[in-house]
Amino acid sequence: MRFVQWSNGQKVPALGLGTWRMGESPRARKNEVKAVMQAFEMGYRLIDTAEMYGDGGAESVVGEAIQLAIGAGSVCREELIVVTKVLPSHATRDGVVRACERSLKRLAIDTVDLYLLHWRGATPLKETVAAFEQLRDQGRIQQWGVSNFDKSDMQQLWSFAEGPRCIANQVYYSASARNAEFDLFPWHREHSVVTMAYSPIDQGALARDATFDSIGRRHGVSPSAAALAWVLRQSDMLAIPKAVSAAHLRENYVAAQLELTAEDLAAVDARFPPPARKRPLAMI
Repeated sequence: MRFVQWSNGQKVPALGLGTWRMGESPRARKNEVKAVMQAFEMGYRLIDTAEMYGDGGAESVVGEAIQLAIGAGSVCREELIVVTKVLPSHATRDGVVRACERSLKRLAIDTVDLYLLHWRGATPLKETVAAFEQLRDQGRIQQWGVSNFDKSDMQQLWSFAEGPRCIANQVYYSASARNAEFDLFPWHREHSVVTMAYSPIDQGALARDATFDSIGRRHGVSPSAAALAWVLRQSDMLAIPKAVSAAHLRENYVAAQLELTAEDLAAVDARFPPPARKRPLAMI
């Protein structure tokens, strides 16, 4: 497994498990819990969720899987990096604290390893940051970050004294959604902010792309694994694709160890050219 390093010096896996759309159906819950447990058994140690997913259902799935996996001896809590997000509608000073407590209860853990603001809302950013700092001081979260922030948002965040304590920004990023490369990623690198890529296979679209099919054939992997490897080629990039089958989990895990060639990268640039000017971030 490749690792990335947060600004506090902690090394975390470059590949995590996303849980968007989990927790929405009681009938799917058993299989979803099983998928998270299988991920832990395979070696996944970072899992991303949010209070929005399934209206808390995804956090509950993750919490059940963590407790069962710990009980089975396949993982210990100290090995895991649990990431969750607070909705902007809960981003007031008191609202963040209450939302975090609800998330902790659903996750059945004492501390969130990384707590993110899901996207910007009406609450002043400085107020949300103050709530994050309060939670960090209380030990309810270890670190905090943001999601769906563009460069101007990050610059505003850095204007606060506590702003540089933000260690990650989670954004929509894939070979077919490269707008963040123009000025956001250079800013991240200059300020030691790790990028967390969600939807790194563009919601599955790149699994049917001819270019990635060709690259995958050269390496003996699937098109989606090749597309994920393209995202993970960057040393400061962390990706969190969702997977609910053992085969898909293994496929993604292989991608985290795949080295693409210069020929591969040139083919992707020809198919999906890097941005030549500033454009809005992709977001779902």
